[in-house]
Amino acid sequence: MPYRYVVLGAGRQGTAAGYDVALRGEAARVVMADADPAQAERSAARINTLLGREVAVPAVVDVTDGSALRRLLEPADGVLSAVPYFFNLEITRAAIASHTHMTDIGGHTQTVFAQLALDADARAAGISIVPDCGMGPGLINTIGAYLVEACDEPREVRIYDGGLPQHPEPPWNYALTFHINGLTNEYDGTTTLLIGGELTEVEGLTGYERLEIPPLGELEAFITTGGASTAPWTFRGRLQTYINKTLRYPGHYEWFLAYKTLGLFSETPMQVGACTLKPRDFYHALLAPKITAPEGLRDLAVIHAIGRGRRNGREAETVVDVLDYYDEATGFRAMERLTGWHAAAMLIFQVGGQVPPGAVPQETALPPETMLDALRARGIAITVTSS
Repeated sequence: MPYRYVVLGAGRQGTAAGYDVALRGEAARVVMADADPAQAERSAARINTLLGREVAVPAVVDVTDGSALRRLLEPADGVLSAVPYFFNLEITRAAIASHTHMTDIGGHTQTVFAQLALDADARAAGISIVPDCGMGPGLINTIGAYLVEACDEPREVRIYDGGLPQHPEPPWNYALTFHINGLTNEYDGTTTLLIGGELTEVEGLTGYERLEIPPLGELEAFITTGGASTAPWTFRGRLQTYINKTLRYPGHYEWFLAYKTLGLFSETPMQVGACTLKPRDFYHALLAPKITAPEGLRDLAVIHAIGRGRRNGREAETVVDVLDYYDEATGFRAMERLTGWHAAAMLIFQVGGQVPPGAVPQETALPPETMLDALRARGIAITVTSS
C-alpha cells in the first residue's frame, strides 16, 4: 500500500533519508519540510530528479509551532526528524497526538530517555517511536546488538566508528560535515559506558589508542559522547563492557586535546580587553571555516566492531566491519547514506508494522540482522568475521 512520509529538516541527512523512503518505502508522497523554503524546494527537487518521478514536495514549517506541526503530520503515516536534537521531544509529542510513527537522528541520550518515557502514550496512540537512529548512534548500536546475540555468553562489545575525508589534509586531517557545535559537544562532554559491568561516566577525548583498520591503515580512536546512546543500559547485566570510540586519522587528536586543555571549549563568558566573549564562540568562528567540508568532498564512513564471549562452550570473537564511500551516482556522501538510510529504513519498518506500538530504543526495535540485511540491500558493505 502507498504510504505518506514527512521529513523534518531538508538538509543533507534529511535529503538522503527522504530519497530512501521515496525509493524503498512504497511512498505515495514525501514531504520535505524545512524552516527555509528554498532549502525545502532544493531538497524535494533533488529527490524527484534522482528518482525520475514527482514524489517529493516541499513544505515550510516551524517545528516549535506545535499546532502547525500537528497539521503537517496528521495526514502522514511516518515522520523522520533530521532537525537538531533539542526539538525532538516536542516533535515526539506531536507525532503521538497525530498518530504518526516517528524516528529521528537525535544524538542526545537524555532527550532519548525523555522520549522513551512516552511509551504508554505511543502505545495508546497505536504508533511506534524509535529515537536515535542514523550512523552513530543508530547503526553502530544495531551492530552492538548483533554482537551481543552472536555469543551464548556475551562479555564485551567494542565499537569504533568515524566519518572521514577520503583525502585528509593536515594539520587537522578532518572535514566537518555538520555544525561545529556538535563536534565540540562530542569532544567536551561526558558519556555513559559499560565498564566492569557497571554504568560508568567517562569524559570525552580520553581513552586514546591506535589501531589498524584495513584498508585505511592506522587510525587513532578516543571516547566521544552520545554514540553509545541507551545501549549501555539495555545491555547492563548481560555484558561487562560496552564501549564506543570515534575514529580519526593520526594527528587529529592532539590538536583538539590542546584546544580543550587551553579552555577554548568553555561557554563561560570572559573579559578580553573591552570585549566580553565566550571562548567557544571565538574558537568556532576561527576553526569552522578551516575544517568545514567543501561542497564536493569525497568522504568515507567506517565502523569496526568487536564482540567477545563464549559460544558453544568455547571462547569466541565476532568482528563486524562497515566501509562506505561517497556515491558518485547520487552525490550522497557516505555519512549521509549511513545516517539517512539507517533512519529511513527504520521508519519504513515502522509504518509497515514490523515495529510494535510504543517508544523503544532502536537497538531493541528490530532483530539486528533484519536491519543489517536492509542496509546490505541498499548497497552498504557489511562484513562479519567469526572465530
